[in-house]
Amino acid sequence: MPLNMTKGVTEISQQVYDLHMTIFWICCAIGAVVFGAMFWSILRHRKARGVQPAQFHESTKVEILWTAIPVVILILMAIPATKTLIAMEDTTEADVTVLVTGSQWKWHYKYLNTDVEFYSLLATPKEQINNRFAKGENYLLEVDRPLVIPTGKKVRFLMTSDDVIHSWWVPAFAVKKDANPGFINEAWTRVEEPGIYRGQCAELCGKDHAFMPVVVIAKTPADYEQWLNGEAERIAKAKAEEQELLAMNMSMDELMSVGERTYIAYCAACHQPNGEGLAGIFPALKGSSMALNDMAGHIDIVLNGKAGTSMQAYAKQLSLKEIAAVITYERNAWGNNTGELVQAADVHAVLQGKGE
Repeated sequence: MPLNMTKGVTEISQQVYDLHMTIFWICCAIGAVVFGAMFWSILRHRKARGVQPAQFHESTKVEILWTAIPVVILILMAIPATKTLIAMEDTTEADVTVLVTGSQWKWHYKYLNTDVEFYSLLATPKEQINNRFAKGENYLLEVDRPLVIPTGKKVRFLMTSDDVIHSWWVPAFAVKKDANPGFINEAWTRVEEPGIYRGQCAELCGKDHAFMPVVVIAKTPADYEQWLNGEAERIAKAKAEEQELLAMNMSMDELMSVGERTYIAYCAACHQPNGEGLAGIFPALKGSSMALNDMAGHIDIVLNGKAGTSMQAYAKQLSLKEIAAVITYERNAWGNNTGELVQAADVHAVLQGKGE
């Protein structure tokens, strides 16, 4: 039924569905008995038939009966519910552990005991969101980099947040767990069949709450290992390239070209393509004191964000080259024209000073 809970694809999700249906039918039976007795009493003992109401008060038997029956029903409902809840919270003996961190407005995944970690961002084109293109099949449920897990393995999720409360929710897994800043919650799943499973942030977390989807791809163990090794190699290669970059100085043309692309992709939504921001909401970069004078502060805020505002930390989202380029762009676009170049080594120095 389209209005009912979905059965899901995991053993736990099946247990949750069965529990839901069991409680549902118990409630239907209670409702039928209660309303049946009520309507029968109304019809059979109505005043129009000349029925005189019975006169009685404080019946001990009735008191015991209407207390005992609900207690028995609650116990019968609690037994399967407790079994399912205990199974849902049993995160022991996991084969894979993933740290899931919510940020406004994206998810960060880190595979513990490996070097693999990445951000997962909404991939739905802005043209669809702005109604210039037709909506796709998975509108607002597409990401650039999905979480990948192996089939037939117990995957443990550790949930936390960088800023506000988020909630990681994948209905097909029967997993919905809050990601609270300063705390770690746990959940787990075991998917038996390969496939793509989608979800969303289920806790109102700010203006872009609706643009924070979850996509999980379940692969066979062999394909998963191949993917994980490929990710590890990619990260190792990126680190090696960054080390080479630290010894290089990019030209103004290269920095401005890379910086413009990065700015449009990550910054323009708030600060606007013309750098003028939105009055009272997002500060302008065009002609701003920071962009014209405070290079150290400029690098720091791009790397670490600003608490209590929508300014995100990009230290883990962008490469040293992209951060150096976008800061250079912001300091030389829209008439700012400081002539100052920010190199990857400058960004790395600030990172080192913050302990990375």
